[in-house]
Amino acid sequence: MRRTAHAHAAVAAALAAGDAALDGTAGNGRDTLALARLVGPAGRVFAVDVQPEAVARTRLLLAEARVTNVTLIEADHARLAELVPAEFHGRLGAAMFNLGNLPGSGRAVATTTPTTLVALAAAWGLLRPGGLLSVVAYRGHPGGAAECLAVEALLFYLAGDGVQTAEGWNATSPKLFLATRRP
Repeated sequence: MRRTAHAHAAVAAALAAGDAALDGTAGNGRDTLALARLVGPAGRVFAVDVQPEAVARTRLLLAEARVTNVTLIEADHARLAELVPAEFHGRLGAAMFNLGNLPGSGRAVATTTPTTLVALAAAWGLLRPGGLLSVVAYRGHPGGAAECLAVEALLFYLAGDGVQTAEGWNATSPKLFLATRRP
């Protein structure tokens, strides 16, 4: 199973209609759309990306799907704690991140270890007890392998034995982390 499909299946098991969720790296909008459908019209999704192109792609995908329960934010995901309204802090059922580059845009912009770690720590604080943090770390871009190792260390620090991983077939393939926030 592809890492993203595995992540979607895990998040689907963690969310219910009416929940709130986060896409910390909106990218092309596929995770955002999946989250919006999972939480339904009564739910809320916050989607963040630093790249105007990613925000535009996500906005277009959501418009084509006629999805209106998403708050789309163009900003650095390191600012999640201030970007997600206070009433949702500690209430998110799931948060998803796909690290690396925006697919189809070249390699000029990529996630970086310092901002990713801040974003993941903030997302962890936004989750409710039992909430799920999903991270697909793409290790093939410059800095990707080091970012993946740092993510792994942070998630095991935060969740201990509440972390599951799925390795790729080689050292540069994507690695999936699923961390469940304990009650």
